[in-house]
Amino acid sequence: MSKLWFTVEEIAAAGSPALPGSARALNRLAERQGWRHSDKARKHAGKGGGWEYHLSLLPGDTQARLTLIHDKPEPGRACDEREAKGEREALWTRFEGLSKPQKAACEARLKAVFRFEELCSAGLGETAATAAAASEAGVSASTLHSWRARLRDLDRADWLAGLAPGYKGKREHAPCDTRAWEVLKSDYLRPEKPGFSACYRRMTQAAKRHGWSPIPSERALRRRLDAEVPAAVQRLAREGRDRAKDLYPAQKRSRGHFHAMQAVNMDGHKLDLFVDIGGPKPVRLFLIGIQDLASGKVLAWRLAESENKDTVRLVIGDMVERHGIPDKIWLDNGRSFASKWISGGTPNRYRFKVRDEDPAGLLTTLGVEMHWTTPYSGQSKPIERAWRDLAEEIAKHPICAGAYTGNKPDAKPENYASKAIDLGTLRTLVADRVAEHNSRPGRRSANCAGRSFDETFAASLAQPGTVVRWPTAAQKSLWLLAAERVRAKKGSGEIHLFGNRYWAPALNQLAGRNVTVRFDPDALGDGVRVYDAADRLVCEAALIGDKRFDDTGAAREHNRNRRAFVKATKEQQALHARLSADELGEIYALGAKPAEPKVERPAIPRIAVARGSAAVKPEPEWDEAREASFSRAIRLIAGRDLEP
Repeated sequence: MSKLWFTVEEIAAAGSPALPGSARALNRLAERQGWRHSDKARKHAGKGGGWEYHLSLLPGDTQARLTLIHDKPEPGRACDEREAKGEREALWTRFEGLSKPQKAACEARLKAVFRFEELCSAGLGETAATAAAASEAGVSASTLHSWRARLRDLDRADWLAGLAPGYKGKREHAPCDTRAWEVLKSDYLRPEKPGFSACYRRMTQAAKRHGWSPIPSERALRRRLDAEVPAAVQRLAREGRDRAKDLYPAQKRSRGHFHAMQAVNMDGHKLDLFVDIGGPKPVRLFLIGIQDLASGKVLAWRLAESENKDTVRLVIGDMVERHGIPDKIWLDNGRSFASKWISGGTPNRYRFKVRDEDPAGLLTTLGVEMHWTTPYSGQSKPIERAWRDLAEEIAKHPICAGAYTGNKPDAKPENYASKAIDLGTLRTLVADRVAEHNSRPGRRSANCAGRSFDETFAASLAQPGTVVRWPTAAQKSLWLLAAERVRAKKGSGEIHLFGNRYWAPALNQLAGRNVTVRFDPDALGDGVRVYDAADRLVCEAALIGDKRFDDTGAAREHNRNRRAFVKATKEQQALHARLSADELGEIYALGAKPAEPKVERPAIPRIAVARGSAAVKPEPEWDEAREASFSRAIRLIAGRDLEP
């Protein structure tokens, strides 16, 4: 492709009579005619700087001369295929940015150029063909000539884009004092969401006091605000962060790679109902449940006065007993779900203080991988979509007429608080609606494909590659009981929990130590299970109930049990210590006779031991003669019966 961009020096060197012959004169012409303000002028990147102008900007005679002179591209010039490709891309990008009427005008221009070529092919001269085609298009001959000049260095496939208007529309706004404009924007972009008219009136009043000028009309500034301040910025400032997030497209998360019971999610929903639970006034209950992510089936649920750890534990236990142990679970990072009873021992638990002595939570013990979700985020918790369906099915059911509270304070029904539904009736209704929710056909999710949640769940379980873990008999106590770290009392080792005392003989070994106690908060009288620091089961401790002070029968029973305990302890002692003291003496006496110890008498000094004291006479040497005399005296005394 021939060279398309030329400096004023190169244009002057062409010697065209249609243009001045010097570079200086050409620069003055370019300034007068505004060449540099069009898209056909650019800064010269080579040595010396200056400007370059596109070939199509020049007269036809000049174009012909330059094309003839510069037919071959200069060595090293960026006029290769990459530059051509870039120019072609920019050409079509500009065309696509045109409005529909402007694109129609380009098509009309192209038809006129094609008509000119058709007339030339029929044998008509160039001047006559130009006049005829221009007349049919309703333009002048010079206009058609300029259109053809634009296409001289373009491929035929790019002619439509090449005929696009060369100007760029520039939208200008009415001038406004900078201070007034900033005041208006700051006033309008507030969380109180003031009206634009009110903001404009306040700004104009302030402008009069401070002498701000000029001040355009309200409509002009409204158009400028919409043009300069993006819609997302306006929504964020006036409606908050959550509403601004709606402007960003939601993420579509596929669950097709899961099989049944591989992943579940759990959450709670506060029912819009007044429920009579036997208290002084009706309350609103929470529906806490677990949903299978692969099928959408609600696996287990319970009603509770609050989202508490006890109900969460029981719901998880219901799911595990009925359907098995999931591999992953998505939970809200609330106080009840992130409790150490549920997720204790998990390193990524970002609520409460994580301590080494905390007991392992239920999900941690079962080997379930936990993930925490964003509160009030339907994309991360699909069960919230199920709650929306069930809220309609349960709270607005005819059985609950008069007990419905409305889903927000300003949406109370006419019969608000006229009655409260009984707790037993509500449990029956929830069970029926959940069963209908799971069995309803025609589900449109990708995994269901028209089937119900129950059918999808059963089909996934029947697949050969689906493996579900089931709990052992020992593991069932993990969700039936709750864990709490307590210290066994010194002495007996009894455990105090919620005002009750529990004890078993094996607790003597753990007296004064920290232990883990698992219990059922709804059946504290059934006893507790005690685990050591390594989470090994030690014993099952029974409840020690308090007795009346004057209950002699209970006192006798207590003494009888204590005697039995002491007797059993003595029997264990006999089993462990089978040898008596005499038997031990005989065993130890069978060895060699021990040697008599050698007694050494201390030497007594022959001189005084202290200054100023009388000298002590040393005892005489102990020889054999004195030994024999002493022995005869002892025998003589032993043979007589001496009176005192």
